[in-house]
Order: sequence, then C-alpha cells, then structure tokens
Amino acid sequence: MVDALLGAAMGLFVSAFATTEFQAVQFMPALILPQLLLYGIVVPRDELPTALRLLSDGLPMSYAVDAMTEVMTSPSGTADFWLSVTVVAGFMMIGLTLGAATLRRRTA
Repeated sequence: MVDALLGAAMGLFVSAFATTEFQAVQFMPALILPQLLLYGIVVPRDELPTALRLLSDGLPMSYAVDAMTEVMTSPSGTADFWLSVTVVAGFMMIGLTLGAATLRRRTA
C-alpha cells in the first residue's frame, strides 16, 4: 500500500511541472527508468560500482524491492522489512509535500 501511495505522490509531484497530461506521462520514464536499472533486479546492488550503489541507496524503489524480498523470504515482519517500509513511507511523505507545494493554485 505504501508503494502505491508513493507512486501517486511521485505522479502528483511530476504533474505539477507539466502543462498537459501528455507531458506528465512523458516525465514518468525519466523518474522510473533509473530506478528500474538500479534497484537490484538487473544487477545485484552489492555488485554495483560505488557511485551507482550510493545512487541506488537514494532511490525509493530499491527499498520497496527490499521490503518485498523480505516478505517473500520471511513472512513475519523483520527489522529490515520495517526499515524499508519506513524509508518508502518517508519518500512518500516527501513526495506528497513537494507535490502539494508545487501545485498551481487557481483563484476565481
């Protein structure tokens, strides 16, 4: 659920910079593609060069994948799972805050 809210928050944030719906859709690959390449499925995060590993540590999808991996390997909530969920929730709150702050306000 936190992942879905993070996606909505990222969409809200990106849509604040777009003038049309089509532009908002075009922004999403720029946000998602780096995360898809660095979250550990293509190349394990431990094997990434240091710079890419640090970048991966700053992307929310890495923590979402870590949380899902923890759930698959250990169904009971472990400390690593809760840490990952907390980090994703933090990214979600930052995204919602930035998205709300950048929305254009219309007055009648």
